[in-house]
This record gives sequence, structure tokens and C-alpha cells, in this order.
Amino acid sequence: MKSMYKCELAMAAGVNYRTFQRWLSRNREQLEALGAKPRGQILPPKAVKWVCDEYGIDYPAA
Repeated sequence: MKSMYKCELAMAAGVNYRTFQRWLSRNREQLEALGAKPRGQILPPKAVKWVCDEYGIDYPAA
């Protein structure tokens, strides 16, 4: 797993970026605990893994 841009994960999930941001906003505290910054554009590897597991997104190729 690697760090990824939020827009890359939104595309992998098949949703618009704004929708993806809404998903993330519901779990802000959890993501911050995993090292994600609220206004940051990049999610760290632990947060990427959590988001992929939580929303059923296929892990993007490393």
C-alpha cells in the first residue's frame, strides 16, 4: 500500500470527488488517527487501506 491522492481513490471507487469527500468527512476522526490531514490532498498508506476496506474499493496497483 502507498500514499494516494484523494482524487485517485475517488476514481477507483467510481464516484465523483465531492461524493468521496462527503464519505471521508463522516469518518474524519478515524482518518486523522491514521495520519490523514483534514484538508490534505494525499492520504497516507494506513488511511488508504482503511478507506479501501471501509468502502469496498479494490486496492489500487502499487
